[in-house]
Amino acid sequence: MAELNLTANQVFSLKRKTLEKRLMAYYEETRDENKIVKLLVALQVRDELCEADFSYFLKELVRHLFLKTKSTRALRRYFVYFKDYFEAKEWRLLKLRLRSIKTYIAEKLEQLYTQFIKEPLQGLVGS
Repeated sequence: MAELNLTANQVFSLKRKTLEKRLMAYYEETRDENKIVKLLVALQVRDELCEADFSYFLKELVRHLFLKTKSTRALRRYFVYFKDYFEAKEWRLLKLRLRSIKTYIAEKLEQLYTQFIKEPLQGLVGS
């Protein structure tokens, strides 16, 4: 079972237990985090669109992927969709681990600009 042959129709129609078994078996055999994360995002869409309950689908696997495996482009791109799977402390650590350094530096520069330049200058305008 080196390949996971799921069509879009199957992703949106198979039962939860069947999908859990297939995805777990595929991950255990291939360790392909990218494909699994993309499918998990699709299943979150299914959770929002359908009556079937797909909330916290494969929670332990998601936690393992984001906390224990090597950071990949797919993990960095889609981690924001899994905020509910983590506690606040874990989420802060995950953000630091997965966000790009460019984004982090840009946010810090914006904070410093606001704190040391923009706000002090606004105080001078009123006087």
